[in-house]
Amino acid sequence: MAKNIEPKLVTIGSYLKLEDDAKFIIPEYQRKYAWEISNCDKLWSDITDFIESKSKDLYFFGTIIINCSNDDTELGLIDGQQRTTTFLLLLKALLTKINETLEKMVDDPESEQLKRGLRERRRNLISILYKIDPDNITDEPNDKKDQEVYNSFNNLINNSNQETYKEELVNIMKSLKYEDAERSAIKIPYKQKDNRYTNFFKNYKHFYFKEDLNKIDFLNKFTRTILEECQVIEIKSWKVEQAITMFNSLNSDGMPLTDSDIIYSKMFAATKDNTERKILGEKWRYLIELTNELEREKIVSINGLLNQKMYLYRSINKDTINASGNIDVTTPGLRRYYTELNINLIKRPLEFCDELIKLAEIWNIAKDNSTIKVLFNFNDNSKLFLASYFHRYDSYFINGDNQKFIIDEENKNHLINEIENMAELMLRLFAILSLVDAGYSSSNFKSFLFKEEIKLANKSISFEEIKFDFDQHINKCWEKDNILTRINDYEKNDIVYLNEYLFAKENGKKLKISADIDIEHIMPQSGKNIKAIQNDAEIENDDMFSNYINKVGNKILLEYNINRTIGNEWFRTKISTEISEKSGYVESKYPLAQYLVEKYKNESKPYWTKSDIETATANASERIVNFIFGENLK
Repeated sequence: MAKNIEPKLVTIGSYLKLEDDAKFIIPEYQRKYAWEISNCDKLWSDITDFIESKSKDLYFFGTIIINCSNDDTELGLIDGQQRTTTFLLLLKALLTKINETLEKMVDDPESEQLKRGLRERRRNLISILYKIDPDNITDEPNDKKDQEVYNSFNNLINNSNQETYKEELVNIMKSLKYEDAERSAIKIPYKQKDNRYTNFFKNYKHFYFKEDLNKIDFLNKFTRTILEECQVIEIKSWKVEQAITMFNSLNSDGMPLTDSDIIYSKMFAATKDNTERKILGEKWRYLIELTNELEREKIVSINGLLNQKMYLYRSINKDTINASGNIDVTTPGLRRYYTELNINLIKRPLEFCDELIKLAEIWNIAKDNSTIKVLFNFNDNSKLFLASYFHRYDSYFINGDNQKFIIDEENKNHLINEIENMAELMLRLFAILSLVDAGYSSSNFKSFLFKEEIKLANKSISFEEIKFDFDQHINKCWEKDNILTRINDYEKNDIVYLNEYLFAKENGKKLKISADIDIEHIMPQSGKNIKAIQNDAEIENDDMFSNYINKVGNKILLEYNINRTIGNEWFRTKISTEISEKSGYVESKYPLAQYLVEKYKNESKPYWTKSDIETATANASERIVNFIFGENLK
């Protein structure tokens, strides 16, 4: 048995193709399958962008670390279980689609070449997923024989203690058709529509229903690309400690040259003389100081600024519109853009550095705005388009000392108001993104924003025209009732921030979101009194408790240090005890906590019941959906 580390650069097809007795093992300590639609959409976009780039190189999907210490045939996934599981789901969706396509195709000379390609892809996929010799696989789908093959699936064993739905992947991999997988899909109690499905099935469904897979050429090319032109570095270790050390090392910060290092070196080379080089050095040092602080506050890094400027200039130059007049959402890498495609920017280094400084200064002003903070709880891609809108306000700044730019109070206040208005438009759209089963790269989000960015970057286009576009787009693409249902079922925390923000506006209050913030469950998640609290709340069983505990109506914002100690207190204690005693909501700065104190202060023994949660959730859902669809805004 080999004892040394064994790294190997392999295609996805080779990585997933196991020997007869080999299988991937997800260890007990690994987390559950957590990839969602957004992760799958990013994976899909990476591959489609790579196909469109027509690159002669292969596409790299990172490093997989495997522990072989138990047995050479047990491939313990130390790093890579999320990608490996998703690759399996994607390949299964492709196989299902290929089978359907082959069954529909007619026998004629024009179709024969396409059929040959699909048959080859079919054999490759079945061979990889089910360890079958390609020679033993029929060219055309055969329900009886295929089902026998699919039933043999044993490529992955999930031992994770955190995974509730271990059988779901196996059910999908054994399904003959999509409808079979849908029928056998696990339904999570008390959930509605797609929310009731596991991540396994939602992601499989997401891949299966990709519109491009209905095009035979694309289906063929995409399948071949992921199997033969996408790679991972597979690192095998025969000592588990060694494998975990490698994982920690590869995920720690290294010191390679970043995109900004390369771009700055090109800017430095473009200076005219020593005087200009000195000025550029001073400007760049100040820019790094600014962005380091902004990065610490999770606003933007220097590479993020460069990316935002790339988006801006691509919109200004109409680079996002292809030859046929349609929106092209593919983007080049930073280095390529600045050193090849738009090298003129770094050939005027002082001016370009000033532009970056001004953008950083605007972020420095915007970062404390509550609307901005709520927006950033949803999706960081919003920053790209806000930054293009910020371009309108470059002229507000004048030169200060030491390469700084300053802004007077009148312009600063106007800037803050404008930023808040634009951030609310973004917030409406990105709240929908968080609620629906679609990724950012879908046409309703990315394509719309790329098209709208041309207006965002144009100083002559009014905010009212941009708002009209957002209103029209949202009301055209989504239905209120569907969004209302999804909010009612939603369990994540970004909507909690939005609800608190809108509640504050509703009641004429200012929400100040500071660093010491946390999500408080009014009916607690756990604690020594939890059963009694559940009984008071009229919660009948664990399934009902699981359904109610994370509803938006049961969650509010609260000071972090209080929430750490208040968790399992009785509701009557929470609404009657002061923040200073670390067990109550009284004197909290957050509006919903204040509201609960005021509402229940005269009740001698108040309870927080499932009925209260339902009412609070219904109110929050109505409040949020009205905001999203542009109704009743204050």
